[in-house]
Amino acid sequence: MDLTLLERRVAELGQPPYRARQVWEWTARGADGYGAMTNLPRGLRDTLAVDVPFSTLMPETEQLSRDGTVKTLFRTTDGHPVEAVLMRYRDGRRSVCVSSQSGCPLTCTFCATGSMAFGRNLTASEILDQVLHFRRTGPVNHLVFMGMGEPFMNVDAVLDAARRLPDVGITHRRTTISTVGWVPGLERFVDEVTEPIRLAFSLHAADPGLRSELMPVNDRYPLADVLALCRRHAERTNRRVYVEYVMLAGVNDAPAQGRLLAALLGRDSFKVNLIPYNPTGMYDGSSRDTVAAFKAELGKAGVPATVRLTRGRDIAAACGQLAAPAKERPRTPATA
Repeated sequence: MDLTLLERRVAELGQPPYRARQVWEWTARGADGYGAMTNLPRGLRDTLAVDVPFSTLMPETEQLSRDGTVKTLFRTTDGHPVEAVLMRYRDGRRSVCVSSQSGCPLTCTFCATGSMAFGRNLTASEILDQVLHFRRTGPVNHLVFMGMGEPFMNVDAVLDAARRLPDVGITHRRTTISTVGWVPGLERFVDEVTEPIRLAFSLHAADPGLRSELMPVNDRYPLADVLALCRRHAERTNRRVYVEYVMLAGVNDAPAQGRLLAALLGRDSFKVNLIPYNPTGMYDGSSRDTVAAFKAELGKAGVPATVRLTRGRDIAAACGQLAAPAKERPRTPATA
């Protein structure tokens, strides 16, 4: 829902501002339309249904993984593709992975999103509508900005959306923003944000030369500068920064590279999340034994590390696999 349009239209209709808040409260709790908002006058509901579309996104297709993960392809009102993922876990977590851009201009070589045409930044309402789509099917309680796009290239909209998530049921402590190291937005996050939103840094190679081959953004914003900001965030918040590290066979997974990563990070500010490579066509994934050996090198140095549980790989919904088609095609609306 376009919340700016909602507030403006409510004011134009001569209604008190709390009416817009009532609409948002119903929407955040999972209402499926204006008709459910029984504490609003019927005439107002009917008018808003015409003047303020209930969602800024149109669901186009939806896929269900064998592990219960759901991936939805949306279109914005101007036709840009956006994908979001709902991950369901046995412990009750329902975690949403949202996109902050349609496509991504940063062209990381292991990420499918970087191979698609970049569209534009998403608005805060378009980000929230990804979450609300899944909220209408049940409660959601975790969120990661790890879908399409670099969140800190769209920092205002991302933070505006993140600050509304507690209304939907997702606390700030269960919200994570992931960055490849886009320094202007990262600086604002580190210096200005007071909410306890988690920070994750996509590192993927401790050697700057190799990282530049994998992630061209490293040439623009060097690794040392990004890590200094991450350490400042950890010191200010007393919370570790997650380091994401995708395991690429024969590229960045040797024990010596694990030792280099441990020396680069140190013991105190970071926790490493090793990510099994999800096929996007360019690399092979590291074997389980190789991942275990790499993790052991980090452990020897006192750097905490875990191996990410892969979700939705069979429907191209796993980390690095989101790459919606840019061309128009017949639309088959998804069902809730």
